[in-house]
Amino acid sequence: MIPAFTDQKLLERAFTHRSALGTSRERSDSNERLEFLGDAVLELATTEFLFEQYPKEPEGVLTTYRSSLVKTTTLAEVAQKLGIGDKIIMSRGEASSGGRENEGLLADTFEAIVGALYLDQGYEAVTAFLQKELFVELEDILREGRYRDAKSELQELVQAKGLPAPHYRVKSEVGPDHDKEFTVAVRISGQDQALGTGKSKQQAQQRAAEKALESYSA
Repeated sequence: MIPAFTDQKLLERAFTHRSALGTSRERSDSNERLEFLGDAVLELATTEFLFEQYPKEPEGVLTTYRSSLVKTTTLAEVAQKLGIGDKIIMSRGEASSGGRENEGLLADTFEAIVGALYLDQGYEAVTAFLQKELFVELEDILREGRYRDAKSELQELVQAKGLPAPHYRVKSEVGPDHDKEFTVAVRISGQDQALGTGKSKQQAQQRAAEKALESYSA
């Protein structure tokens, strides 16, 4: 559940996608600045949680745990559980193109809410919210092995089969420089095995590797 806000305009801005700015004179600011702030607060809160929760784990392990919690897929899943997609203020065009189900957009809005909550109620309120809604996901992530690096795991798998290392190739880039979406193909033995999309090439590569691993284990 999203906490009650003292400043409702701040919460509304957290839900405002930039596509909505041209639809109303009352909306002059999107959630992008709040997303920027929320991303930093989220990383700090997650790092602190893991540091205290796993006092004997080395830096490398904690880093993989943190990455699994704050990655787009996890944040989007939590956002969906909270019903955030239905609350996002966006243009009709963005909505009709699947914006309310878009993982990147859902994750961005979640981060914006974290940033807004930090401004509205402070760091302790943020950590309480994340503890209840996000950090509880770690148990399932660890049990299912979703904290592993998909690219490294795929490389180990294909090389164990005597195949050459996977090769990643950008298939497309869409959107403005500040909000690009990349589509990457992972190629094994000269054939595309899976496609992945993300807001960075690295993120798209990880998703392509995850899908390729799913196909190998199917």
